[in-house]
Amino acid sequence: QVRLVESGGGSVQAGGSLRLSCAASRYNYRYSSYCMGWFRQAPGKEREGVAAIDSVGSTLYADSVKGRFTISEDNAQNTLYLQMNSLKLEDTAMYYCAAAYRCSASLVRWQYNYWGQGTQVTVSS
Repeated sequence: QVRLVESGGGSVQAGGSLRLSCAASRYNYRYSSYCMGWFRQAPGKEREGVAAIDSVGSTLYADSVKGRFTISEDNAQNTLYLQMNSLKLEDTAMYYCAAAYRCSASLVRWQYNYWGQGTQVTVSS
């Protein structure tokens, strides 16, 4: 069973930066195709895709984070990252890591089979 564990969340002032990590255990990066993504959910809102990456290195970002967030992965460390710069109040949410096989980079929630428990990001003024 794939297990995803997020870390790196916290409280930061607007304009600041955070880097989220997602440690993936029993996730086979040597699989022919895979995708991993970051999603977020603010109170009272739907979970939305933030950034995604796949096995050929394609990346995808939500318009709201383009130019500010960067998704990357370290396959040797089985870790997915999300570098978040120029954070805004509206970035406040619980951030989730997700993964799937036989897919391309996507921000579509239903595409992902495996989910972490989330890490909270709070941006204050």
